Amino acid sequence: MIARVSAPLALFALLMLPALPGFAAVEVIGVFQDWTAYQTGSGATKVCYMASKPTKDEGEYTKRGEIYTMVTHRPGAKSFNVVSIHTGYRYKEGSTVEVVIGGNKFAMFTHEETAWASNSDEDKALVQTMRAGSKMIIRGRSWRGTKTKDTYSLLGFTAAHRAINQVCKAP
Repeated sequence: MIARVSAPLALFALLMLPALPGFAAVEVIGVFQDWTAYQTGSGATKVCYMASKPTKDEGEYTKRGEIYTMVTHRPGAKSFNVVSIHTGYRYKEGSTVEVVIGGNKFAMFTHEETAWASNSDEDKALVQTMRAGSKMIIRGRSWRGTKTKDTYSLLGFTAAHRAINQVCKAP
């Protein structure tokens, strides 16, 4: 399971390097069951993030790119707990993504291949619910109209979140 979680995400991290100021190396903070925590940069460019891949992905598609969810801290920008869902396809324009954790539902707006919460309060509520949950289901629709359902384990989420909070000194 560790290779399934960390190898594609480490590759993603390497692909992000040219976009990061100072071209800093990505360091794995730790692997916490189904979530992996990372850090890169220093000072004002320091970024901490945690990521996981779904344990199950469903939909009637023939090809799909990398699927993962991230929570990112950028302390230099005073940005914490930013949740992003990367779906491996371009979302239908103007669509929303439904996130279900236990009995809680969240709607996220979409842009190209990524879904985001509308504001930092929604990000904070989503992260708190993820910390308390055991499973997360994400439903989306591609630009072609294909419906998808991705199931994530939240095992290790709280420990990974504590790790990025500590390294990036989250409030």
